[in-house]
Amino acid sequence: MSKIENVTITKAANVYFDGKVTSRSIQLADGSVQSLGIMLPGEYEFGTDAAEIMEIISGELEVLLPGASDWQVIKGGESFKVPASSKFQLKIKQITDYCCSYLA
Repeated sequence: MSKIENVTITKAANVYFDGKVTSRSIQLADGSVQSLGIMLPGEYEFGTDAAEIMEIISGELEVLLPGASDWQVIKGGESFKVPASSKFQLKIKQITDYCCSYLA
């Protein structure tokens, strides 16, 4: 989906890793929450509370998911799921535009 309608946007940015990763939180009409953001090239580790689906809109990265021993290449138009209460690592190869959906 390239367009999200009927949302509430939190104006304040979520800023991580000295500004190399930023996002904005949005709440959809059904109450679900997503974040839209940009990641600059680098290596990062994130933790989750809820399960997440990371949709890569554009760019390219490698992800090491919990329990995995091999890195996966993810490009624009692809997505991956991260379990709740876990950590995952990213190697951002080029500026990456993403949408993260938090699952209940």
